[in-house]
Amino acid sequence: MFTKQQGQDLSQYHEIISGLFKQPVSREEWNQYKLSEEDIAFFNEYGYLSNIKILEEWQVDALNEQLALITDPAHPANNLFYEFNSNESSDPNRILFHALGAWRVSEGFHDVLWNPAFLMPASQLLGKKAIRFWHDQLFCKPAQHGGVVAWHQDYSYWTRTIPMQHLTCWTGLDEATTENGCLYYVPKSHRWGLLEKPQLGGNMEGLLDYLTEDQKNDFKPIPIEMKKGYASFHDPLLVHGSYENKSDRSRRAFVLNVVADGTVSDSDQELLSGVPVVRKGHQLNGQFFPLLFDQKW
Repeated sequence: MFTKQQGQDLSQYHEIISGLFKQPVSREEWNQYKLSEEDIAFFNEYGYLSNIKILEEWQVDALNEQLALITDPAHPANNLFYEFNSNESSDPNRILFHALGAWRVSEGFHDVLWNPAFLMPASQLLGKKAIRFWHDQLFCKPAQHGGVVAWHQDYSYWTRTIPMQHLTCWTGLDEATTENGCLYYVPKSHRWGLLEKPQLGGNMEGLLDYLTEDQKNDFKPIPIEMKKGYASFHDPLLVHGSYENKSDRSRRAFVLNVVADGTVSDSDQELLSGVPVVRKGHQLNGQFFPLLFDQKW
């Protein structure tokens, strides 16, 4: 039986270690999480697929309890985060908590990587390929003064890994609405190619300076409002962002970023802070990039 020690690095475990999720044991049990062909076609055309339920309310509650503990900089395992920003906003009057590496710190945020309701859709949207973990993120906007996440493409921060066969899954731990700073997507912008990389917590509209006139004409963001426990998947080149939280409710979320197995490093520098170098041309694998799903069904 798994027993967590204070400050223990949970990246050593590549399986479910808590009672938060149950792993399917048959094809029939896995199939209940499958997306439809219509869902996959929508994702391919528009670059995203939203309102996919991946957590029950009791699981959301459990994750929020753990979130409250690990967002404290004094947490005994805080050193295990790849990045930890109590406020990444460029506006001191607005707060954007952003951290990478929660899976190493918290049993719940470790085990969401192996949540079957996430794994099956992720594999389908990556072309039914085996999927490997890249990294996670926490994004929290407090009530009344939560900051923005500027318009960006995820892959613009990930060019140190190739080929581009990445996928992002954003999951709300609060109800996400236009009032509290939900995601916005620019449909079909995943066909625009790679754009400049802005500061995530900086000028919301900074990316627009790098768009062509045609792209500016097609820049028509839509809000992605979702209940807590629901997820949205998007292409690594889809332009997205989120506005301030001026409501009386928090907007907490976690993000799981995965790649198709076979993705390689394109750098001889660290891929993530504190992680041993994966030499250029070598595949992502090992302790920090575990294989999550490789069903042949």
